[in-house]
Amino acid sequence: MSTLPHLPEILIRSIQNHGLTTRQIAMQLECFRRGFPDLKIIRPATVGDGIMRIPEEDEKYLLERFKQARTEGRVMKFVPASGAATRMFKTLQSILNSDVSLSEEWFNEHSDDEEAVFTRTFLENIEAFAFYDDLVAVLEKDGKKLSDLKNRGDYRPIISYVLEDKGLGLAALPKALIPFHRYEDHNRTALEEHLAEAINYTRSENGNVRIHFTISPEHKPAFKQRLESIRQRYESGSIRIQVETSFQKPETDTIAVDPENRPFLDDHGNPVFRPGGHGALLVNLEELKGDIVFIKNIDNVVPDRLKVQTCRYNELLGGYLITLQDKIFFYLKELDRGNTQQVLLDEIIRFIESELYVGIPPDLSRKKENEIVHWLFYRLNRPIRVCGMVKDEGEPGGGPFFIRHENGTTSLQIVESAQINFNSAEQKELFESSTHFSPTDLVCSLRDYQGRPFSLEPYRDPDTGFISIKSYQGRELKALELPGLWNGSMAFWNTVFVEIPSETFNPVKTVNDLLRKEHRNG
Repeated sequence: MSTLPHLPEILIRSIQNHGLTTRQIAMQLECFRRGFPDLKIIRPATVGDGIMRIPEEDEKYLLERFKQARTEGRVMKFVPASGAATRMFKTLQSILNSDVSLSEEWFNEHSDDEEAVFTRTFLENIEAFAFYDDLVAVLEKDGKKLSDLKNRGDYRPIISYVLEDKGLGLAALPKALIPFHRYEDHNRTALEEHLAEAINYTRSENGNVRIHFTISPEHKPAFKQRLESIRQRYESGSIRIQVETSFQKPETDTIAVDPENRPFLDDHGNPVFRPGGHGALLVNLEELKGDIVFIKNIDNVVPDRLKVQTCRYNELLGGYLITLQDKIFFYLKELDRGNTQQVLLDEIIRFIESELYVGIPPDLSRKKENEIVHWLFYRLNRPIRVCGMVKDEGEPGGGPFFIRHENGTTSLQIVESAQINFNSAEQKELFESSTHFSPTDLVCSLRDYQGRPFSLEPYRDPDTGFISIKSYQGRELKALELPGLWNGSMAFWNTVFVEIPSETFNPVKTVNDLLRKEHRNG
C-alpha cells in the first residue's frame, strides 16, 4: 500500500495535523479507485425467516428480565445527534434563496411543484408548530406581526425569521434543539423528548438515567445551555440524569478527491477532509464501555401520549437481548471450561443456525474437534445487536436481508440501496421484495462473557463504505463515508431482527413531518 510519497510535504503535514496517517489516506484513495463491492442478497428477511415476532406469552418474562437489568444500572442510551437541521428546512431555504414572489398567484400557478406545495403547507399550518409562539415573539420584537404578514401574503419575512439568525435561526441549530412538540405549559425539543423517553427505560434503582449524545463542537454551547435550562423539569424525586456528550473524532474523517480520484485541494492548496458519516461514531460507541446500550436516531421521538407503546417495545427488545446474552454467555463459559461433549456442540450449531441465522461453513463437520470448538467460540464471542424492524410502508431506509459473504457463509444484515447492484434484475427484484425496513431502533450488548468491553473495530466490514458526489467551493468532489454505524460497522456482530409496530417509528426528516398526527400534541 502506497504512503503517498508523491504528495508535497505541505500536504503530508496537513494529513498528519488532522490526526490521520499517510497509510490511512492511501487506503482511502484505494477505496475511491476500486470502489466498494456490492452486497449479494440471497433473500429478504421476513417474519419467521430472519425476523422474529415476540410471542405474547413471552412478553411478561422478557419485561421482567429487562427490568432487573435496568434496576441494576446496566442500561443506557446512545443518540447520534451531530447533524444540523439543515435538511429539515432544505426546501424552505431553497425557496428563500430564490427570487420567486411567493404570492398567491405564484402558489396557484405552481400547484404541481413539490417545493411550492411543501412551502404552502408549511405556511398554512404555521400555527401548529411548537416554535410558533417563539416566532410570533421574535417578529413582534422587530415590529412585525405574523398574522398581518399572513393576511397580506407577505410570506418571505415569515420564512426568513424561521430560518435565519435574525429570527429563530432554526436552520443552523442541531436537530436536537428544534422544538418538536407542544405541551400545555411548555414546548419540547427533540433533546428533551429523548430525556423523557430515557427516564422510562434506562433508570436504575437509585434513579440514575444515563444518556449519551454525539454532537458537533460548534453546537456544544447551545446544547449545554438548553440542557441546564430544562434539567429540573425532568429530575424530580430521586431521578438524576447523567448526560454525556462526545464529538465525532477528526481522525475518523476521510479525504475528498476530485473526479480523477486525486486528493481534492481547496483554493489555498490544502486537502479537504470530510466527516466519515455516522459509521465514524463506532469509536464513540466503543468508548462508552457500556453493557446494554440502546441506539436511536435523534429525530425518532414522540410526545408523552405515545411513549407507552414505544417504551414497552424498547423494553421487550432489551429483554430479548438479555435472554440471548444469557444463552450465548452460557455456551461460551462451557466451551471455555473445556466442555466439548458432542451434544453441546450440536446444540450450539443449531442455535447459531436457527436463532442467529448464521450459515455454518460447509466443511466444519470435517474439521478436528479443537478446530470446531475454536470456530464456535469465535462465532459466539462478539457484540450482539437486536434490531427492531417495521413493516415497509414507503419510508426511506435500509432493509433486513440475508446476504452471502465471500467465504460462502451467510448472515443477516441491514442493507442500504447504495450497496446493491441495481443493474442486476435479480438483485433489484430481491431488494424491492422486502417486507420490512430498519428504523435504526436497536439495543446492543457491548461486553463479553467475562464482563470486558469489546473492541468493536474487528467486527466491522471495511468493504461496506459509500462514495457520494458533493460540491465544495463550486467544484465537484467525491466523498467517502465509512461503513454505516448499523450497517457495515456492525456487519460481523451477532444479529437478531425483531418485528415492532410501525407506530413506534415516527421520524422527522422535514419540518412538515411535525404536522403528522403523531407529532401534534393537542
